[in-house]
Amino acid sequence: MQVILANPRGFCAGVDRAIDIVERALALFEHPVYVRHEVVHNRYVVDDLRDKGAVFVEELDQVPDGATVIFSAHGVARSVVREAERRGLKVFDATCPLVTKVHMEVDRHARRGEEVILIGHAGHPEVDGTLGQYDRSQGGEIYLVETVEDAERIRVKNPDGLAYVTQTTLSMDDTQDIIGILKRRFPNIHGQRRDDICYATQNRQDAVKALAGGCDLFLVVGSPNSSNSNRLREIAGKLGVEAYLVDSVDQIRDGWLAGKTRIGVTAGASAPELLVRDVIEHLRQAGADSVTEHDGRQETITFSLPKALR
Repeated sequence: MQVILANPRGFCAGVDRAIDIVERALALFEHPVYVRHEVVHNRYVVDDLRDKGAVFVEELDQVPDGATVIFSAHGVARSVVREAERRGLKVFDATCPLVTKVHMEVDRHARRGEEVILIGHAGHPEVDGTLGQYDRSQGGEIYLVETVEDAERIRVKNPDGLAYVTQTTLSMDDTQDIIGILKRRFPNIHGQRRDDICYATQNRQDAVKALAGGCDLFLVVGSPNSSNSNRLREIAGKLGVEAYLVDSVDQIRDGWLAGKTRIGVTAGASAPELLVRDVIEHLRQAGADSVTEHDGRQETITFSLPKALR
């Protein structure tokens, strides 16, 4: 049995920054420090930060007036920011800068009087936050499209003043069919540049594609509510490889490994490397006699912390 590790895998710069913000706030400010929503979508990370003193809440009405609160890496709607200001909360924004970039694009389109189509998954916190950036006071609208069927059916008020943006944890591969339909139906639609898509999402998907063809099993380390982790499992599956998403090594079933000779392993952008190491050790004990790193694209991007936390 051979184990091949995909590269890149695991934490991206936005996740590193979000976790650092929570840990720095816990070190500098009186507890409790509140975090609106899971700061990143990984059970281990959230539990670890909770053990260190972070209090996770879903809405600001669970946060006492004047307390310290951190917005998650997924971003929040403008209404949430206004509510925090009104109540005098001390806010640190852990929104990934790539998500913030999309927020700024949505705002720019609204100010130009353009309508916006957002490609993403309903109910995901990033999608909720991005939808909440659009100012409807000028009469325009922002629409959510999840599938190619949605793209074929959608009706807009201003087809000649229309733009699209995407959830950052998707990729160009995820969205190209939808974008193609939108461009056919609305010839004047314009959208974000390719470099507005999350580099980490695309890189991790490309790494799975490069590796999956030679594997007979693929394990993706990540939590079930992690969008980018789920996409990695889906990609391996679409390439004909038996693939599973595991939150921890405890979820690996012996039956999955039976008869397998080449196992690919990767991790979503919110999954820590120590969980990958646990999986590797489990596979060694199950009979793996070699573990190798697959060559991949090197990532050098970093994002700075808020000034008050440096």
